[in-house]
Amino acid sequence: MSIKQPPWKPDVRHMEEPVLRMYNSLTKSKTEFIPKIGRIVKWYNCGPTVYDASHMGHARNYVTQDILRRIMSDYFGYDVHFAMNITDIDDKASGQAARSARQKYLFERFRDQVAFLSTDLIDRVFAAWKAHLLNRVSKALPDEVKAREGEENVSWLRIEQFVQDKDRRAECLKRDEKFDMHLTAARQTFSALSAARDKLSSCQGDREYALQLVDESRDILSASLDEELKHTVTDPSIFRSLASYWENQFFADMDRLRVRRPDILTRVTEYVPEIVDFVKRIIDNGYGYTHGGSVYFDTLAFDSSEKHVYAKLEPWSKGNRELLAEGEGALSLSGGKRSAADFALWKASKAGEPSWPSPWGPGRPGWHIECSVMASAIFGDNMDIHSGGIDLAFPHHDNEMAQSEAYHECESWVNFFIHTGHLHIEGLKMSKSLKNFITIDEILQRFTPRQLRLAFLSQLWNAKVDFSESLMTGEVRTIESNFNNFFTTVKAILLANDGQSDGYHHYEDAERELMNELYQSKLSFRAALCDSFSTPDALKVLRDLVSRTNIYINSRGKALNVALVDQSARWVGQMLRMFGLGEGGEPDLGWGTEQNINGGVNREEVLMPYLRVLSSFRDGVRRLAIAKTEDVPREILRLSDQLRDDDLVPLGVALDDQEDGKALVKLVPPSELIKARDEKRQKSEAQAARKAAAAEEQRQKRLAKLEKGRTPPEELFRPPNVPEGTYSQWNEQGLPTADGAGERLSKNQEKKLQKLWNDQKKLHEEYLAWQQQQQ
Repeated sequence: MSIKQPPWKPDVRHMEEPVLRMYNSLTKSKTEFIPKIGRIVKWYNCGPTVYDASHMGHARNYVTQDILRRIMSDYFGYDVHFAMNITDIDDKASGQAARSARQKYLFERFRDQVAFLSTDLIDRVFAAWKAHLLNRVSKALPDEVKAREGEENVSWLRIEQFVQDKDRRAECLKRDEKFDMHLTAARQTFSALSAARDKLSSCQGDREYALQLVDESRDILSASLDEELKHTVTDPSIFRSLASYWENQFFADMDRLRVRRPDILTRVTEYVPEIVDFVKRIIDNGYGYTHGGSVYFDTLAFDSSEKHVYAKLEPWSKGNRELLAEGEGALSLSGGKRSAADFALWKASKAGEPSWPSPWGPGRPGWHIECSVMASAIFGDNMDIHSGGIDLAFPHHDNEMAQSEAYHECESWVNFFIHTGHLHIEGLKMSKSLKNFITIDEILQRFTPRQLRLAFLSQLWNAKVDFSESLMTGEVRTIESNFNNFFTTVKAILLANDGQSDGYHHYEDAERELMNELYQSKLSFRAALCDSFSTPDALKVLRDLVSRTNIYINSRGKALNVALVDQSARWVGQMLRMFGLGEGGEPDLGWGTEQNINGGVNREEVLMPYLRVLSSFRDGVRRLAIAKTEDVPREILRLSDQLRDDDLVPLGVALDDQEDGKALVKLVPPSELIKARDEKRQKSEAQAARKAAAAEEQRQKRLAKLEKGRTPPEELFRPPNVPEGTYSQWNEQGLPTADGAGERLSKNQEKKLQKLWNDQKKLHEEYLAWQQQQQ
């Protein structure tokens, strides 16, 4: 009979693994995430409109999207294909930025054509200065001070005199916050004109002097040239150069914030032919119409179709004219629409705007069409995730879906729409007019990329974030400090541990409890992230585990299980790095190390500062040993304290003296150690100052008391110690027996005076004793 293995029965699962549910703007609920193709995730994210410096709104959106992307790929293990666009054609880009690009082009072309200083050139600049004075400077001035046409020179003298008064100038700034800028430009150009006329009158007309006039008048001359010639500038490459600059600045800021680059980056200017074809098919499918060189999307035709629904994200906003107008852009014309909800697929370009050829005439893409075309070019007729800020939900994202579904004739172009919440600054919407507009460059001068990311992690990704001073200096720095201290302590423990067995297994009830805490933390962490990426709860799980591990460390002493502490700390660090809070690989402990772009370490640069400190300490100990003085022990302790408090602190080394006489060595950022040391010294100095002040106060009180005791008790109640005539008779001790009128004192008065006499006698005796000591 053959021997067989016994039957095997699988154990019963005690707990089901949670599934990822994310808040879907299409359902306004948390929906189980199911990719269409295995574990591949097609994800399109709305990118920035590049026309100015990146700001805190960008940080909120793109850092948050980066956190979600990292969770999906690095934690849940999805194969994320992340695409993002750059909007380099837009009403914002075609307005403010286009004007800047156009003016730059026109000015440089004008400058290149200047050959010498002439009367015509001076007259041209003077005409621009007059227009600037009449239209910009005068805008903020009272009527009686405004420049008058034909009297510009006289008006200028009057204006200069008027603005010397600070209060009047402040009133002008209230009317126009750019008044100072316009005034400065006017002064600069006026001065340049005077200098040019002097040069020309002395027959100095070289090109050098002509360029001095042009360059000094750049701001005013650029605006004037633009007003006159903007209709001649339509080449898209002129406008693209400025967008390219701000695109580079944007990605430089994102790199500083540790936001991963997209897998695929698209730009609207690179997809214009595809956009034209896309619009053609929408028209052919019966959902678009033309008017005056523009093409509009027919929302009524789309909404009335059996398989289409318009405004899936915010159907209640269909009639919101303010949002609809904002979605169309400031440079759009509303005439010719069949419905107020209709929006532009293609816009006829006006003078000074970039334009491309199309079957409907020169024009440019509408705002919403760009994402539809580029995302469709990459992902086709369906994607798993589309993301962006909540302010884009309607009309931008609703319009995106409508025109994409009209093009593909599909019912669902996006499976999951996720929107990051609004950003407020100290409770208010960020706005230049409210003076709370913060660029990324400005905020990174005050806080680190890690602190900003912690601020966003500590709040839900789809909730409104109130960015405040108290959040950053309170909660965020506390969280960061707690993790820093934890990693520093664990690193010190590992450094002190030689890895050799002491014959004890170090696995008692306390260790089993901590291991169970680690198991439960991992389960809770996953549950938090499965609950629509609840990073505040996930962060709390990590903080609680750190707290419990610290309690374990402080309670176990020599019985500490170093490997268990190491395991707990490494998992916490791994999860923090997964969130993008640091760099490094699996073996790293803590936040991880920054990547060395030079690819190597200069041993001399790293080691020499530490070796010099060690050598200096050794020299000091040797000198004391050779001298053989009586205070050698005290001096060695002084050198040891100096090594700990002065020499090692700037090198980022902390020595924590332990009860067993061995110091715990910690590696800490030098700035933190210096700050802690200086705060400790300041506290100690403040205590010493208070102690010295108290001692001085006591000394002054004693001197005052001694001074009071200078008078013998026999003279205490006689002039000049009391006013003349207060008493008329005294006994042999100098105690009064009658008042100034000769009336005998009452028993009560005599009793009080006797007490004062006794007190003075005691004070006088103390004074005499002190005086004898001084001799």
